[in-house]
Amino acid sequence: MTALRDDQTGPRIRRSTIGVISLIAILHVLGWGVLVLLVIPAGIPLGGGGGTLVTLGVGLTAYALGVRHAFDADHIAAIDNTTRRLAERGKPANTVGFWFSLGHSTIVVVLCILLALGITAIGTSLADDSSALRTWTGIIGPTVSGVFLLIIAAINIASLRRRHGHAGGPVLRMLGPFERAVDRPSRMYVVGLLFGLGFDTATEIGLLALAGAASFGAVPWWAALTLPILFAAGMSAFDTTQGAVMRRAYSWQPGRRHLGEVYALVMTGISVVAAVLIAIVQLSDVLVANLNIGGPLPWVASVGIDGLGFVLTGMLLVTWAVVLVTMRRPRTTTN
Repeated sequence: MTALRDDQTGPRIRRSTIGVISLIAILHVLGWGVLVLLVIPAGIPLGGGGGTLVTLGVGLTAYALGVRHAFDADHIAAIDNTTRRLAERGKPANTVGFWFSLGHSTIVVVLCILLALGITAIGTSLADDSSALRTWTGIIGPTVSGVFLLIIAAINIASLRRRHGHAGGPVLRMLGPFERAVDRPSRMYVVGLLFGLGFDTATEIGLLALAGAASFGAVPWWAALTLPILFAAGMSAFDTTQGAVMRRAYSWQPGRRHLGEVYALVMTGISVVAAVLIAIVQLSDVLVANLNIGGPLPWVASVGIDGLGFVLTGMLLVTWAVVLVTMRRPRTTTN
């Protein structure tokens, strides 16, 4: 794996990173500023009544839902595998998580805007599991997510084989257009947008329920929109941090050659296996739910992956930490 050299890409990385941090800060200032300085003093009941503490609690809930959504398994796998691929090629990868979360939160913000403007049919359709909207989004979102994860996992496997002297083969050539389509962090905006079409997770439904409840009361549209902004702020902050940390982990190379090879293999292996597992579960769920396919697929679709994002992040960071500790130990010499 080629280390990302700051002397070659430092200025570009610094500019993009500063811009991303500024945008995340703006989301936080806008969301919390409007809530604390305008909504609460005006006595606007975001929580349907109950005073300042209830309104503040609703804002904190929206933010917490965004933070929790940032650790969804498909988020983590998509960001990690894309970050690994870009870092391996020496390309800037610090902001992969930000662009992904920005695209994903765009869908949620748009839906909340529609709810805030009084288009209640959206909320009714989302609340009804049998509605056409939930049916189609339940197909599109997980299918896009599963296919993307399988493709990015295949690219990382092929890259790892090539690094060890194996030819890329027809699979890597076939995936060439995909590599070129997602060759920079900003391209992850579209990926996140497509992932967001599913909005079938508890966090997104919870946020939409909050926004819908707010829109039904005597709440101005601009006040109700503080909720999706806070959601986007929480998700973008933690997805961006996770992506930046993993860029550092993937780009770092131990000084010892053998240890470096093992490190690259383990780090890539964990991300690839997680991506494939998540994709199989998601695609199995789509097939079982819409085609009533039997056999082992219903069992596969029932596998719980809700907490896998936390597990994957923890495993990657622990692996990095173990190698760092190993590198600090002095080598023993034998006479």
